[in-house]
Amino acid sequence: MAKTQRLDIVTPEKVVFSEEIDFIVAPGADGELGILPEHAPLVTALKIGTMRVQQGGKFFKVAVSGGFMEVKNSRVVVLADTAERADQIDVERARAAKQRAEQRLSGKAAEIDVVRAEVALQKALNRIKTVE
Repeated sequence: MAKTQRLDIVTPEKVVFSEEIDFIVAPGADGELGILPEHAPLVTALKIGTMRVQQGGKFFKVAVSGGFMEVKNSRVVVLADTAERADQIDVERARAAKQRAEQRLSGKAAEIDVVRAEVALQKALNRIKTVE
């Protein structure tokens, strides 16, 4: 029987996922990280990106927007700012958020928080990319 590892994806609002998996690729702060069972202990920051999870030979995607990942004893714990499985993402809502962020950035108004608008745009683009 193939070895598995436990994956727990948790946000401040809820537990998004908590099951045994085969493999995960996560968007680490310094690049993508592939984690197999019995991986060496690791703690890393996560950036906005898409996690790819293999479970039972099938892959699914999860959009995350930052946080941390800990790997220890064939267990992966993701503490994410936000996390959504691709099959639960409202694409129209993500497209509307993208459009709002682009409008704020193109407006060049002095009262606009540019960093916040850029992060909102990155999150919206990541949600759209995760579904496609």
